Amino acid sequence: MSYIDVTGKTEEEAISRALEQLKLDRDDVSVQILERAKSGFLGIGSAPAKVRVTYGAEEEEPAAPVRPAAVEKPAEKAEKETRPAAKPAPRPAEKPAAQQKKPAPTEPARREEVPAQQAAPAAEEIRDEKSEAIRTFLSGLMEKMEVEAKIQVFQPEKGRYQVILSGPAMGQIIGRRGETLDAIQQITSYCVNRAGGSRVRVTLDAENYRAKREESLEHLAKKVAGKVVKYRRSVTLEPMNAYERHVIHTALQDVPNVTTGSVGMEPNRRVVVSYTR
Repeated sequence: MSYIDVTGKTEEEAISRALEQLKLDRDDVSVQILERAKSGFLGIGSAPAKVRVTYGAEEEEPAAPVRPAAVEKPAEKAEKETRPAAKPAPRPAEKPAAQQKKPAPTEPARREEVPAQQAAPAAEEIRDEKSEAIRTFLSGLMEKMEVEAKIQVFQPEKGRYQVILSGPAMGQIIGRRGETLDAIQQITSYCVNRAGGSRVRVTLDAENYRAKREESLEHLAKKVAGKVVKYRRSVTLEPMNAYERHVIHTALQDVPNVTTGSVGMEPNRRVVVSYTR
């Protein structure tokens, strides 16, 4: 793998400069903060931030050499040809049907796992005051956004409502890395709880984005952990919301020689994956 060291007034500026030079996205690189920015006092003692951006494919281990097949010597080949063929062993007499062993019972076929994009709540839609308030608010919002969407509301547990949106233009609802979906979820929860009554939690999903994103984050966490252990260097991930950071922390909590922490302030708070002996 290759890397470049870049400086900037802040860590963010240094990372942005590196990505601009490499013409790569944040997901395509690993970032290690070499020196943090120092403001100093009245400009005295200030120092820029310095980061190392690693990119490129990891080196693959060379494949084991293939051993050539053994070549038979002429004498051995002639000996095999002159050797008489072995007579087939006599077949044992069949036992009467009453004495034959019963075949061992076969294991039941394993149930095929349902792909993440086909998963759906098993419960029926709920119809109560809170669920109707959710439908009313989201229907008006979808109309303002000029998006055709089917709204389904479930209650997987007491105090939590799960909303599933489906339709032809869900990409507009999800947004870049789920930012629009998170915003709609937050606004819906605020409006429903503002009306009074017991406070409830609202989760919003479209095209099973939440499960897909969680699976992607877990894969990213394992990949970054492998790099951290291999190179024994810390890696700082991209800014994430609290839920996504929780997924990373959970995925790596039992990985040997790896610890996780968070740095920065919302909405630019990041997870740092570090190597420990």
